[in-house]
Amino acid sequence: MAFPLAWTPLYALIAVAGARVLDRTSGTDRAAFTRAYGLNLALNFGWSALFFKAHRPTIALAEIAALNASNLVLLRRAARADRVAAVALAPYAAWTLFATALNGTIVRLNTNR
Repeated sequence: MAFPLAWTPLYALIAVAGARVLDRTSGTDRAAFTRAYGLNLALNFGWSALFFKAHRPTIALAEIAALNASNLVLLRRAARADRVAAVALAPYAAWTLFATALNGTIVRLNTNR
């Protein structure tokens, strides 16, 4: 299965990016990034739970749309603090868009059943 092979390096990059931003920010910028980072990880977990555990691809599709928006916020905040951190987050955002396309296709193919 491709998911463990893809997610292991993605989570490592997410962690590296988070650490770099936290090392380079303070005060309200750091607090805002921490909130955005925590929300993003919760949305990431939520999509997996909805799609794989609950077998609710339609609800998961709505949730992953929120995750994609969260990824953009996270990328923007990371880019303000550290360009390397933003580059490290880019593969995660791209993979999530790919997962969105797959999720959408599954919903579409199963709508007419």
